[in-house]
Amino acid sequence: MDISLQNNILELVATGADLASVADRLCREVELRLPDVRCLVLRVDVAGRLHPVAGPSFPEHYLHALDGMMIGPRVGSCGAAAYHGEPHASTDIETDPNWARYLDLTRPLELRACWSNPIKNGRGEVTGVVAFYYRVPRGPTPLERRIIRVCLHLCSIAIEQDIWRAKQVRRAQLDGLTGLPNRAAFATSLSDLDCSEPGGWGLILVDLDNLKIVNDTFGHVAGDALITHAARRLAETAAPDRAYRLGGDEFAVLLQSPEALADPAEKARRLLDAIAQPVSEEDRNLLPRATAGGALIGEGETAEQVRLNADLALYHAKETARGTFVRYWPGIATRMAKRLEAIHSVERALAEDRLLPFYQPILDLRSGELVGFEALCRMRAGDRIISAAEFFEATTDGKVAGAITDRMLERVAADLRRWCDFGIAPRHVGMNFSSSDFHGGRLRELIPETLARHGVPLHHLTLEITETVYLGQGDTVVADTLRWFRSQGLMVALDDFGTGYASLTHLLTMPVDYIKIDKSFTDQLLQNSASRAIVEGVLHIAQELDMGVIAEGVETESQAELLRSIGCAYGQGHLFSPAIDAARATEMLHAARATSPRLSSNGMPTGHDPAAILH
Repeated sequence: MDISLQNNILELVATGADLASVADRLCREVELRLPDVRCLVLRVDVAGRLHPVAGPSFPEHYLHALDGMMIGPRVGSCGAAAYHGEPHASTDIETDPNWARYLDLTRPLELRACWSNPIKNGRGEVTGVVAFYYRVPRGPTPLERRIIRVCLHLCSIAIEQDIWRAKQVRRAQLDGLTGLPNRAAFATSLSDLDCSEPGGWGLILVDLDNLKIVNDTFGHVAGDALITHAARRLAETAAPDRAYRLGGDEFAVLLQSPEALADPAEKARRLLDAIAQPVSEEDRNLLPRATAGGALIGEGETAEQVRLNADLALYHAKETARGTFVRYWPGIATRMAKRLEAIHSVERALAEDRLLPFYQPILDLRSGELVGFEALCRMRAGDRIISAAEFFEATTDGKVAGAITDRMLERVAADLRRWCDFGIAPRHVGMNFSSSDFHGGRLRELIPETLARHGVPLHHLTLEITETVYLGQGDTVVADTLRWFRSQGLMVALDDFGTGYASLTHLLTMPVDYIKIDKSFTDQLLQNSASRAIVEGVLHIAQELDMGVIAEGVETESQAELLRSIGCAYGQGHLFSPAIDAARATEMLHAARATSPRLSSNGMPTGHDPAAILH
């Protein structure tokens, strides 16, 4: 009898049946052989709590009452057996002090006695209990003692297999490098979420921005250190919400806490700030950076839709606002489609050589002298000339922005060479450079090499940047690059001043030669005393810091006169000329030389008749 019981259960274990199925079969086999016995199998977890695994002859409410009960010396027969690690027989439940608190459970079921035996693993640790309940007060029989030995052995095997299987499942759902739940665990979590309540949960997807650079520069050991650092910071800051590593440089945070759901942008900011803390690796300081996109569950949406929405937001952030968080909004897909269309349009224009610089003159407001140009990117489309504002979306793509910079610089250098050959070269030509130009680490080679190839002295080019480019990355890359260029003889202009971070204190640290006051201030000069006060303040500070000031967007003589009266030296705008092509700029330079043949030491005309220069 004992052999058949053992063989039946071992066969079930060998086929890979789960613990509940094995235990249920064992209980039924026991009760088949011992009709007066009700068999119960319980697990004991690492915290010492009881959990029913199988008890086919017991009602659900009884099993539920036992679930989570803490073992102890006076917790029925099973709790005592597990606590002491020894068999415990209650030959009369009604009179046993161990059962005094549980008689309301046992009496309706006519449970009069119980014999409980601890299940132990190979290390002697209690992992469960097998209990035989009787309908009359009594203890175990010799047959029951033989059968219980078989039951304990079989249950020990089944529990160990269940623990091993659980470890394998857990290992399969954990990332080996970081210990975070992996993509499989993430998919499981998403499938278990309730999607019926809009805003009830959300998702933030995070990508490390510089993992490839670290891997390529310092090796994969440093890259792994960066990943583990980011994972640890992410998990700590996400709590009580859970973080996952989806693979490579991708992470996810499942938002369920009320605080995070109330303000996901703030939660994302804290996550990105935490990741950005420096990490030391073999005497090197690595500075992690990340970008995030997120979405909350909406009306009628599935978990997969939320994931796709968060992915769209992350992609948008990486392409347009790297280093920040973008939250999904319904129009984001349309916005991205327009951006992709703009990118394709610019790529076609580059391939067909339809991108070219147009030049807007910069004049000395007192003398009318043409002192330089700003080179503005234009796209030719048939008979139309399209301004950069119409394809601005394309410039948020780093690759496209770099290609535009290459083409513009090549064209500007060629025009400067031609003007030098004619002896009419302007003092300088300003050209705008983007954040990706600086952070791509190529400008120090690109600009000198391009100008040298055309034989153009470096001092003819002025680098124009915006406050957003200068301060938007939170590091010193841009400032260091600008200082290096100034040491090589180039000048730097701060473009669109007042539209970015707009703090006068930033001027103390900006290595610039010119400040270009944004058109929005020029527009308000005559109507708004505050605007005039700001411009006058900038002029005063610039004078103290030995910087020149150029007013952009000068459109009326009244504006020009007011700017002259408050001490602004230079102006740029439609009053003098719109942006013009290279041929028209060449005519303007020839006219300036003809009107004022005396040249300054740098080759600039020194005449005083703006009308002759412009017309």
